[in-house]
Amino acid sequence: MESMQAIDAFSALASPARLAIFRLLVKAGPEGVRSGDIAEAIAAPANTTSSHLAVLSRAGLLTSRRDSRAIYYAADYDRTRELLAFLVEDCCGGRAEICAPLAEVVQRACCVEAGRA
Repeated sequence: MESMQAIDAFSALASPARLAIFRLLVKAGPEGVRSGDIAEAIAAPANTTSSHLAVLSRAGLLTSRRDSRAIYYAADYDRTRELLAFLVEDCCGGRAEICAPLAEVVQRACCVEAGRA
């Protein structure tokens, strides 16, 4: 990932509502969530939610698909992994113990989500 792509992604996430949307979609999984349900979940009008979704989509953080009249949005997990990798790419200076807590957080979160806590 290039620096400007990371900056665009972080800029898109630099809003409480957009961060809440992104986190909701990360938790929802690849099947995504209907735009109307997203608006309801963040307690925002549909047009405001639509603007937030457009910003996140332009930053490459979301995918969307149409199903009849509904649009479903999902987190783009590949892009999210690229963004996280960009953040920690030069982490630790070769000292794995510095980043070990981060790996533990990821492992713990994945186990809880999969019901293996």
